[in-house]
Amino acid sequence: MNIRENREIAQKLREVALLLEEQGANRFRVQAYRTAADRLERLEIPVSQIAEREGTEGLQALPGIGVSLARSIHTLVVTGRLPMLDRLRGHMDPLALLTSIPGIGPALARRLHDDLHIETLEQLELAAHDGRLTDLEGVGPKRLQGIIDSLTARLGRVRKPPQTPGSQAAADPPVAELLEVDREYREAARAGRLQTIAPRRFNPKKESWLPILHTQRGDRHYSALFSNSALAHQLNKTRDWVILYYDDDRGERQCTVVTGRHPPFEGKRVVRGREPECESYYRALPSDTAGTAPPEPS
Repeated sequence: MNIRENREIAQKLREVALLLEEQGANRFRVQAYRTAADRLERLEIPVSQIAEREGTEGLQALPGIGVSLARSIHTLVVTGRLPMLDRLRGHMDPLALLTSIPGIGPALARRLHDDLHIETLEQLELAAHDGRLTDLEGVGPKRLQGIIDSLTARLGRVRKPPQTPGSQAAADPPVAELLEVDREYREAARAGRLQTIAPRRFNPKKESWLPILHTQRGDRHYSALFSNSALAHQLNKTRDWVILYYDDDRGERQCTVVTGRHPPFEGKRVVRGREPECESYYRALPSDTAGTAPPEPS
């Protein structure tokens, strides 16, 4: 028995697989999305029933569905959208995503994005719990609780409860790995070896200019793109700021790597928010390895 809902989700998973394949992603990851799509089309009950009753654990129990795919399917069931698919299409709009949460209007969404660099609901959830939202004018206790309740409904079965900044650091990739992926992306972009996509935002001519890299380090899948944010355009940093999305069994997270402008990072690549670790990393490098950023791609 074919279930329409299952077919629609399977179609989106196949589109993810196709885009990953076109953009040079690991073939095993591509095949995993296609296998998951086949599995959903063979289900004899709506996948939403499994997600509602058993959460991601129930989805993982399906043959061929791992942790990452279970989260993606659950997100599609709950929201009807998949941020990763929007990113692969070049359709990412963090302001629209943030304003989809009750209690967040356009003005607050812009402050969350511009001041706190929040672009995903997972980042918003962490900020809601670690105190950063309480520092924003207009976010009182009642609004904050409403945002948390909404995020719990949207994300509660997609990821584990948010970590505190200190405990989260132990689960994050080492800065050496992040800087290595950043270097791989920038070098490949400069050499013209990467597939490019046409971002929807700030691209009135719909030009395909944004290089995208998919790579892997151990169990972590990385996607890398230059920042296409309003601030990056305003400061002419669309060929300098790099957004790294990484996905493992803890969920998808992201970070931004930039070229430092002041000592001790002047001319060096730095992971925002992890400056002390970057400083230790550069101190440990041999003196003939400066760690400076290569020229920006033209």
